[in-house]
Amino acid sequence: MSYFPNGAYRPYQPDQDPTPWAAGLTVATMVALLTVVAVYAFGSALAEVHPLLAILVNLVAVGGAAPTAWRWRLAPVTRWVIGGGVAGVLLGWLVLIIGGLSS
Repeated sequence: MSYFPNGAYRPYQPDQDPTPWAAGLTVATMVALLTVVAVYAFGSALAEVHPLLAILVNLVAVGGAAPTAWRWRLAPVTRWVIGGGVAGVLLGWLVLIIGGLSS
């Protein structure tokens, strides 16, 4: 039994499992790679139509996904997916910017 100083009873102890770094980093890397490819492919296809369209669609997509990602950022499994997705979007945007400036 676990009692707090104020007399409240806590029936379940929090899990203290070790952090699965190898599996988590593998998942984050794979999600980041897939996200980079998707963001670049989608962004470059939209940029051929009009560059502002690519920017607008990317900002709307990230703005729509950001609140959900923010809520899931501390969940034990999805934090790796969210981290990889964020890194992938940022790297995809960087590749799009570098590609846009070089052409």
